[in-house]
Amino acid sequence: MFDVSNLSKTFTLHNQGSAVIEVMRGTNFAVAPGECVALTGPSGVGKSTLMRMIYGNYLAASGSIKVDGQEIVGASPREVLALRRTTLGYVSQFLRVVPRVPALDVVSEPLRVLGVSQEDARIKSANLLERLNIPRALWPLSPTTFSGGEQQRVNIARGFVHDYPALLMDEPTASLDPTNRAVVLSLITEAKARGTAIVGIFHDAEARAQICDREIDLSKFVPVSA
Repeated sequence: MFDVSNLSKTFTLHNQGSAVIEVMRGTNFAVAPGECVALTGPSGVGKSTLMRMIYGNYLAASGSIKVDGQEIVGASPREVLALRRTTLGYVSQFLRVVPRVPALDVVSEPLRVLGVSQEDARIKSANLLERLNIPRALWPLSPTTFSGGEQQRVNIARGFVHDYPALLMDEPTASLDPTNRAVVLSLITEAKARGTAIVGIFHDAEARAQICDREIDLSKFVPVSA
């Protein structure tokens, strides 16, 4: 489902004489359906950078990234957006939404763009919000007014409302209390069981041991000169 081959990444520092910094070289790995893989390594090794390249937010210097057989490197914005709608989800640490949109509609939006009726999309969204212990009184309100933990749970609900075949996860259990942490781990386990391939950053060692099938240490792909 994920196939990363000979991937390299550079950054150009335009405010420092356009110096070019190579941060990643020769990254290779594949992730099968139903497998959860953790990206590991010290801070600054490129975990978030790699996730953003897979999602199409960062451009690669060279190499290949395929998600369900579709090439991301060199893909047009329209192709990337189409893949995100149907195949590739991303649960980030931070919720970025349009203000004044109710939490229920924020969660259901990925289903609505796929043509699911508003009623059906809201029913599934409501089930997830309830499971993640978001009080019903908050559902009609914008999540921009919620606490950090509530916003994170809304973001998680949005990421799981559609059964994405491929899923990127950035610290999905960070800052969660034990009850909601257990719910998130259950959602990940269920996604794996239905065949979702997951690549994620999990600094929570216990969570990583519980849900991840293996780890990829990105420090081995850092250029010696970096």
